[in-house]
Amino acid sequence: MNINDFKEDFGKAIEFFKTDIAGLRTGRATSAMVENVTVEAYGIRQPLKAVASISIMDPKTLMLDPWDKTILAAVEKGIRDANIGINPVNDGRGIRLSLPELTVERRQELIKILRERTEGVRIAIRKIREDIKDMILAEQEDNNIAEDEKFRLMDELEKAVKDYNEEIKEIANKKEEEISTV
Repeated sequence: MNINDFKEDFGKAIEFFKTDIAGLRTGRATSAMVENVTVEAYGIRQPLKAVASISIMDPKTLMLDPWDKTILAAVEKGIRDANIGINPVNDGRGIRLSLPELTVERRQELIKILRERTEGVRIAIRKIREDIKDMILAEQEDNNIAEDEKFRLMDELEKAVKDYNEEIKEIANKKEEEISTV
């Protein structure tokens, strides 16, 4: 048994966290803000990135260009229903999203959401840690590993979890700084 065998599980949790918080609005327009907004098109709900190209016109404006112009209204409705604080403007060829300035209250709200999501990923990391601990204890009970090996694996696991939590903290601090920057 090796703790590095579980590196992928920890990595998936951190990648999900990065993707999850990428959609949190900062002062700049990014495609991540809207690419996972669901749109009702062709009778099914699908992410915006599957039905339209998303381009950044300037730091405060996104342009959505659906590949099929007949779904413009559906894309516009999807943006409105997502309640992301951006008002879509349909010009007949595409949809323009102009980002309003973030108010102090909205920035504080976004930081609160960021902290909730940060805690969510920490819980996921703890869950993975508990599963690995249970495996280590089961291995020892089955006499597959010695007690010294159990303690070595537990120490290695705790060090790995500490490193992943530090990485999460760095990612969250960087995102919080982005949100706070006016």
